[in-house]
Parts: sequence; structure tokens; C-alpha cells
Amino acid sequence: MHPRVFIKQFLPRSLFGRSLLIIVIPLILLQIVSTWIFFDRHWDTITRRLANSISGDIALIVEEMRRDPSAARRAQLFELARGHMGLEMVYSPGEILPNTEIEYGGILDKTLAFSLHERVQKPFQIDTSSFKTEVIIDIQLPKSVLTVVAPGKRLFSSTTYIFVLWMVGTSLVLFAVASIFMRNQVRPIRRLAAAADGFGKGREIRDFKIEGATEVRLAATAFNRMRERISRQMRQRTDMLSGVSHDLRTPLTRMNLQLAMLGDGPEVAELKADVAEMEKMVEGYLTFARGEGDEQAVEIDLAALIADAVSAWKRNGAEIDLHIEGQFHMSLKPNAFGRCLDNLIANAGRYGSHVWVRAGRRGDGIEITVEDDGPGIPIEERENVFRPFYRLDRSRNPETGGTGLGLAIARDVARAHGGEIEIEDSPHGGVRARVNLPL
Repeated sequence: MHPRVFIKQFLPRSLFGRSLLIIVIPLILLQIVSTWIFFDRHWDTITRRLANSISGDIALIVEEMRRDPSAARRAQLFELARGHMGLEMVYSPGEILPNTEIEYGGILDKTLAFSLHERVQKPFQIDTSSFKTEVIIDIQLPKSVLTVVAPGKRLFSSTTYIFVLWMVGTSLVLFAVASIFMRNQVRPIRRLAAAADGFGKGREIRDFKIEGATEVRLAATAFNRMRERISRQMRQRTDMLSGVSHDLRTPLTRMNLQLAMLGDGPEVAELKADVAEMEKMVEGYLTFARGEGDEQAVEIDLAALIADAVSAWKRNGAEIDLHIEGQFHMSLKPNAFGRCLDNLIANAGRYGSHVWVRAGRRGDGIEITVEDDGPGIPIEERENVFRPFYRLDRSRNPETGGTGLGLAIARDVARAHGGEIEIEDSPHGGVRARVNLPL
């Protein structure tokens, strides 16, 4: 796997997450650099100075004991060390430290060992296992061992904890402020995305407020202008088609009246059939061109809408099996989507003797399938059948009628609601039309 692709798998996908990442990464790098400088400079310097202070005090006591080895002077020096240096000292005559070389690994151990070796210049052992409370130093003297117990505060600086708490605290505060700020910046983008998605699904967008950064405001303004232009064009198209419908229906009505006055005859019957076919074609063309019109989306019971459509076809004698998995409400244009269902059922009933309709929730959407037991559609023609005025005469009965607009209208309506229609094979031998609608 390419490193770039591997890294992308762990990166956040949202703008909010990526914006926070842009803020957090420099913050973390700053903390690392600051911590390195602190421990490399401040901590090392402070530790060395504290170690030198204790080593100097011990060296002073050892030197004074060398000058006057009497018990009285030793007691006096131990008392001075306890009162003024904070050092507890124990003198053990006749003891000898183990003759082993010890490797000190910690910064504190190394610094203190180096300072004792430089100032005291005698064999010693260090125990810093409890360095926060005390440090024990054993020093080999002639025929005795001097044990020094130094308080932890003489070697351990509390500035370490203060520094860590300060760094962590300020980081959390900055992260919280950045999160609030970025959330406020991302919120207008999400609202714009929701408005665009709702408009694409045919829903009415109300109270869309333009806010946010300049670039977001520009995008929102452009979206509003686009929405107004599209709505205006749809209204103009609907008004124009209403006039065209009236102009076309008027001469067809006059022709029907004139044919009715001619009486009966084979020629008159043929003319009446031609006029009826023209009326059917005009109605189909206008229905396709008119699309959804000015119908507004409302919250409806989709299961009830499907059941009503199937019931209407059953009353007309169609053989339909209906299976609905539960109930689901969603925002739809009832008349437009009802036309979509009617076209799918009509198409299935025209070429098959039995129809199966099924609806249910699938993931984050609703899936509706309409199946038949007809001759089916070849794979290479399944996209062509959605083209306006396209008739698949080679695989369907050419005498069944129709204008080739049913599936085109159905897909147009489904896409207007943010969904899609796909054609696939049915286990019953015919065609399965699968409608997917997002919730």
C-alpha cells in the first residue's frame, strides 16, 4: 500500500476534524520542543546545581572530620549538618562498602555521582529509589562508613510538575477554544450542505440564513441565486406547458366533435383511434415535460402511499402481491411519487402476468422493488429504457402501446427526491425495478 494512501486511512474525513488536526499538530510539536528544551537545559542545570550543593556540604563535613576525628567534634558537625544543611548523618565505625562498581543510569544519579566523585573524592554508593522524599549516600571513610540522608527537596525541583501542569493546562484551554471556534465556522457549511441536499430532493428550503466566513457567505449567496433561477425556470416551463396543453387539446376536442357528427363507419373508427392516440401521446409528453410542477414535499406515510397505489391496480384486475416491512414516514411529493409508482407497476403489468411489490428500510434509506414475470430486458438495454421516447420493441411486445416515457418519468421523479432507480433481473424471470430513496 502506498504510504500516502495508508496515512489517509487515519486522517479525519470531516472539515471540523481536519481543521482541529491542523491546530493540534503544531501545538503538539511546540510542546515537544518546549519539553526538550526544558529537560535539556533547565532540568539539567537545576539538577547539577542541587547536586553540587549537597556534595559541597558533604565534602565540608568529611574534611572537618578528617581534621578533628574526635567523637565530640563529630557530634558537633552532625548537629550543624542537621540544623543548617538538612542532612541526617550516621557514623558506622568498622564497616566497609562492597567493592563493586555501580553504573548509575538516571539523570539524577549520574549528576550526583559525578559531583560526589569530583568534590568528596572517596568511594560512595547512592540510593535514589525514593528521591522525592530522601536520598541515601554511603561514603567510605578510613575504617568507617558515613551515611548521609538528604531530603528529597534538596535534589528534586517541583518546577517539573509545575511545568507539566502548565503545558497540559494551556494545551487543553487552547484546544477547547479552537474546538468552539472551528465548530462555529463549520456549522454554516453544514447548513449550506443540508439546504443544497434538501433542494435537490425537492423540499422547500425556509429560513436559510447566510452566515459564516466570507467564502461561506459567497457560496451561500450563489446557492440562493441558483435556487431562485431554477425555481423561476421551473415555473416558466410549467406555465408555458399549461398554455401548450390548452392549445393542443382545443383542436383535438373539435376533431372529436366533428367525428362524432360523422356517424359510424370503419374510416371514422380509424380516425377516432388516431385522435385518441394523439391525445394519449400529448398527455404523455406533457406529463414528462411538466415533471413535478409546483408540488411541495410534505411528510407522508410512504407505506400507505404504496398500499393505495397497489390497491388501485388490484381494483383494475391486476395480479399484484404486496409486502411492506413496517411503516416509514418521509418527506415526499405525493402526486409525483405516486406517478412514479404507477408507471413502474403499469410497466410491470403490461409485460408480465403477475407483479410483486416490496418495500422496506435498508440501511439509511428506503428500498422499493417492483418485479414481474415477463420476458425481461437485456443487460445492454437497461440504461436505454430510461431514455425519453425510447421503446424496446425487440424485447417487448410492440403492440402493447405506450410512448416510451413511463420509466423516464419514474426515474426523473426518483432522482428529484434524491433517489435512484435501477433495473436488474428478477428471480421470477422478468424485470426487477429497484427504487432507493434516502431518508
